[in-house]
Amino acid sequence: MVNADHIVKRVIATGALALLLAVLSFDLQAQGKKKKSREGVPNEISENDRFQAEYYFVEGEKFFMLEDYAKAYELFSLSNDIDPKSSGVHYKMAQILAESGDFEKALTHANEAIKLDSDNKYYFLLTAEIYTNMSNFQEAASLYERMISTLPNNESYLFDLAALYIYQDKLDKALDVYNRAEDFFGVLEEITYQKQQIFIQQGKIDLAIAEGQKLIETYPDESDYKLTLAEVLISNQKEKEAIPYLEAVLRDNPSNAQASVRLSEIYRKSGQTEKAMESLHNAFSNPSLNVNAKVQLLAGYIAQLPNPELETAAKELAVDLIEAHPDNVDAQAISGDLEFRLGNKEKARGFYLRALELDNTNYNLWQNVISIEMELEDYQGAAQHAEQAIEIFPNQALLYYFGGTAYLVKKDYRKAVNNLEAGKKLAMSDPDLSGFIIGQLGDAYNGLEDYPKSDAAYEEALKINSDNDYVLNNYSYYLSLRKEKLDRALELSKRLVEKNPDNGTYLDTHAWVLYVRGDYKESKFYLEKALADAENVSGTIVEHYGDVLFRLGKIDDAVEQWKKAKSMKDTTKLIDKKIADRKLYEE
Repeated sequence: MVNADHIVKRVIATGALALLLAVLSFDLQAQGKKKKSREGVPNEISENDRFQAEYYFVEGEKFFMLEDYAKAYELFSLSNDIDPKSSGVHYKMAQILAESGDFEKALTHANEAIKLDSDNKYYFLLTAEIYTNMSNFQEAASLYERMISTLPNNESYLFDLAALYIYQDKLDKALDVYNRAEDFFGVLEEITYQKQQIFIQQGKIDLAIAEGQKLIETYPDESDYKLTLAEVLISNQKEKEAIPYLEAVLRDNPSNAQASVRLSEIYRKSGQTEKAMESLHNAFSNPSLNVNAKVQLLAGYIAQLPNPELETAAKELAVDLIEAHPDNVDAQAISGDLEFRLGNKEKARGFYLRALELDNTNYNLWQNVISIEMELEDYQGAAQHAEQAIEIFPNQALLYYFGGTAYLVKKDYRKAVNNLEAGKKLAMSDPDLSGFIIGQLGDAYNGLEDYPKSDAAYEEALKINSDNDYVLNNYSYYLSLRKEKLDRALELSKRLVEKNPDNGTYLDTHAWVLYVRGDYKESKFYLEKALADAENVSGTIVEHYGDVLFRLGKIDDAVEQWKKAKSMKDTTKLIDKKIADRKLYEE
């Protein structure tokens, strides 16, 4: 849509001249009335009345200048009562009423001012402004047409008139007015751009392009006009036609980053990757190009990864970006996004941390850093950065969850509880996150051997989500280790394996609950299913299998499994004693 808001601004700008005009207008009216009225009939008011009216007017001007509009209006009204044919008084009263929003009443005085003096353009402008504020664009346009056609040297208001026609969606009339302006002022950038937008709105793209070409022919040394026409062509799916204009811009100014970017986009879409990258390198290495534009472009490349053909190019662009904008947080952050997308999480963390050095108030960056550290099993780093982030964002429950989880893995159960309890309070409106946090609280209290609080947390988490696999697994397993509430443990582990029949870790939990309950044959069945899940086989599962074999009287097979478990991770401290003594020892 063409921008027409400047009409009101232009009309309002005349206010600076209004005061001088009003005084001059009054004087002219007073002198004129000594001769005759507008109808040619001698004015009947006396000299004394005229003097009194002028006095009230001048006093009104004083209060108007002091912005005491109520008092000014009162004095102007007194002047108007004495001399109702003073155009200057009507104008001032209309001004004050319009300022207060009483447009209907203001319009009465404004129109009267024009009737009394149709040679004063400021009366037309004020009246047009009032009509505009009342959304009566048709009357406002009529006033501009009358003023421009009857009063000299007002061609600059053709732009305001065109805007009013645009507001009324009378685009052909607006074009006619812009053509009149062009006939008077010649080919100008403002006129051309407005006409282009109208033609585009009407779907007359060829005429819009012709307008741009006319501007270029008139000002052949202005590169911006070539670039603007190229943008019009690109936005209307005429990319190939835009290439000569973009190339011309780069011949005039090889460092024009915007032209380089646009040209690279066209080359990329047409499959000319090498040319596209050459243009992009030129743009990205130019510090004058807005960094946000570069970030958006690089983001577009990242969205297409993984793609071997683009990976090297994207990395090179990121290097260009950092070199051109080393202290820009977005440049560092997007480089981190690129490395993360490529699987280089350590490098990604480095970029995110540098970005945080530039701006530590970006919550997403903190979240990215901590998430990566959790994945990298850098729990010390995750805990430390969670604490730092919490100082800045004390109301973000997710940060407490991250910190609590990191401390939980580090077996710093007290700090884990402190973080998770704080996060629990903040996550009440988010059931999913709340369930995770409360489930972790169950683990943390279990680590502190505060079993009543641990069990209560697990039960609370299951009320939020009865199918929370994490809670079903840990709660049932810890109950089995404590040999408490085994019926509840069996209920939970059974539900777990019904939902996840092929998960080795969950099968082992169910098997161990059965083992503790003395159901060794059933336990053996589930342990053998767990061993079939090669991805999740651990020393714990193998050791458990040895234990159940021992219980079933298969001593040699049990020892063999214990030896196998020892070569793996996650076994009990009694594994060596079991192997040496060929006996079952339990913690």
